[in-house]
Amino acid sequence: MAYLLNRPLMLLAGLIGLASPAMAGAAGWALEANVRDPSYAVTEPTSTNLNIDVVVLTCEQVTDRRGLQLRLYLSGNGPLAPKVATTALKDDPRVELVVDGVSQPAELLFADDFVVVADSADGTMPLLSDAILDKLQAGRRLELKFDLVQERSNQAPSFDSSAVVDLQAGAGGRAVTAVRQCASGSTQHLAETPRGR
Repeated sequence: MAYLLNRPLMLLAGLIGLASPAMAGAAGWALEANVRDPSYAVTEPTSTNLNIDVVVLTCEQVTDRRGLQLRLYLSGNGPLAPKVATTALKDDPRVELVVDGVSQPAELLFADDFVVVADSADGTMPLLSDAILDKLQAGRRLELKFDLVQERSNQAPSFDSSAVVDLQAGAGGRAVTAVRQCASGSTQHLAETPRGR
């Protein structure tokens, strides 16, 4: 089920458009630069037929603790959608996280300039579960499978688009480990999440 995020969201303060040379065009996971305790990691999909620019794993404050979110920053304006013009988009799109061939249903939540993919929540804050984070940390390939496009009345719902992330490229599983440390640590440094170019 899709939701609109109705809370203030921390956005990028210093890396508008991923202008940092260390981040732009990075091959695989790249950690937040020039900090001791990174609060996010960013990567580009290795393949996608959607308007996804970058995928970001980010550490977010949740009431009295922290948790991790997976955010999709989009290229251009408009909703998450296939790159090729299509019929109407669904009001209730679906997503599945597939790590090394094992599927896990998740939720899509929409903010002004990004989309959150989450499989759990702390109150109203959408988060990734420890089980999914373990898989992202140890896995090789993440596929996000989406059911976004309205089917004809005689068609069954089906996944119509996807994005693939190489989980071991760049900093690989070490990037996930580092961002998880932000969620379990006592430091006050939190993500000011990068956005797409």
